[in-house]
Amino acid sequence: MNDTHDVIDEVADPAADEIDAAPRSAAVADEPSAEARGTRRSTRRTVLFAAAAVAITGAAIAHDVYTSVRSRHAEDLVEAREAARKTACGYGPVLANYDVEHLDSYFAAVLDHATGDWKREFDSTSKDLRDVLVQGQVKSKSGTVDCAISASDASTAAAVVVIDQSVTSVGTQGQPRRGQLAITLSLVKSGDRWLVDKVSSPLLRTQ
Repeated sequence: MNDTHDVIDEVADPAADEIDAAPRSAAVADEPSAEARGTRRSTRRTVLFAAAAVAITGAAIAHDVYTSVRSRHAEDLVEAREAARKTACGYGPVLANYDVEHLDSYFAAVLDHATGDWKREFDSTSKDLRDVLVQGQVKSKSGTVDCAISASDASTAAAVVVIDQSVTSVGTQGQPRRGQLAITLSLVKSGDRWLVDKVSSPLLRTQ
């Protein structure tokens, strides 16, 4: 009799075992396979490696840009210093070469490379200087020029110039007298040119 009831139960509810088994099958299906887990780990590693590579590349590029800018700045400073030195070396003979017979061209040459305080000072005293040179019949010729930059940056510089000089005047009875003219110059960059804005020398200083 019990066997009959068992058969009836099975016939009445044939999917009972299947229903009980379904959650177990679904749970198993929800768990990633070993292959899937390995793929995910591989993907994460790839992403991390890619991010690290981007960071390293970015840092390298930034370093290269910084190094390039710094190098260019250093080169600009060297070029500026050399340009200022050439201007100072060239301006020394301009100041030391003059002839009482050609004072107009002398004054023009001095002012052409002058600016600021020096230009105003020289321009305002040029008449008095002309009178002194004419009265003394003064002629001056420059010889060897030594010059050096004592300080500089991209737009300003200070220079020391020493010039061998031969001066003839009424005071020397027409005979050349040799000596040295030592001057300090302050220079500023104006556009593409370096100009002199201050000059200091015992022989040029006015009272």
